[in-house]
Amino acid sequence: MTHEHLDLMRKRAKQNLLFLPHAIRQMNHPDRMISTSEVRKVVFEGEIIEDYPEDVRGYSYLVLGFGDEERALHVVCAPKDEYLAIITAYIPNQEQWGNNFTIRRKK
Repeated sequence: MTHEHLDLMRKRAKQNLLFLPHAIRQMNHPDRMISTSEVRKVVFEGEIIEDYPEDVRGYSYLVLGFGDEERALHVVCAPKDEYLAIITAYIPNQEQWGNNFTIRRKK
């Protein structure tokens, strides 16, 4: 992943963040409750661990970062012309993710 991708993502996030309905639903699950400030922290301090150039919603990224109390969070986002679309945000499952939540475990 190049710094260009990270720079573009953060540039769009500085313009505005748009939380899509799916992201809001995922963030508001009672068992996870992810705040918008945590998502913002992940976007500005996290690392891109996967990219999806063929995503139907447009080129998007999976970002790993840490929220409140340093809990690991994944945020999927897509840079648009005037904002960064937050597609979803969730707490990664240790059974599905190895290497500190950066590599998918094989099924």
